[in-house]
Amino acid sequence: MTFFTSEYECKLDAKGRIVLPARIKAQLPEPEGAVQELVIRRGFEQCLIIYPMVEFKKVFSKISGLSEFNKEYRDLQRSFLSGVVTIELDSNGRFLIPKSMLAYAQVEKDVLLVGTGSKVEVWNPTVYEKNLIKDPSELSKLAEKYLNE
Repeated sequence: MTFFTSEYECKLDAKGRIVLPARIKAQLPEPEGAVQELVIRRGFEQCLIIYPMVEFKKVFSKISGLSEFNKEYRDLQRSFLSGVVTIELDSNGRFLIPKSMLAYAQVEKDVLLVGTGSKVEVWNPTVYEKNLIKDPSELSKLAEKYLNE
């Protein structure tokens, strides 16, 4: 089971690649084939989401299992899956992010990778700051609401 945590400051190289930090790479499950495949998609917020293939298959199973006869389900499937790309890590632990995805997330040079359990978010650091809960009492209320069971 993967367990990604923490924040990692990274840089895009001239070709639009990021080197996956060693701590994230160490958490990846063993590749099914010779190459480590990851899945990247547009996030619900203005970020990108990276999944190990095994974790994305769980999400895909839920999305693809929705009835094609329900318009809302079709809309969700189309919008969710149209923004999905399979990427491979090269021998140096780098991966290429498509230009359209970089534009969606407003990522240019500086990148913040954020571990969120079974996936990693890719953020423009400025956009990330705007999406953080800054008030400790608000965070406490959310924790009480969702974790106090």
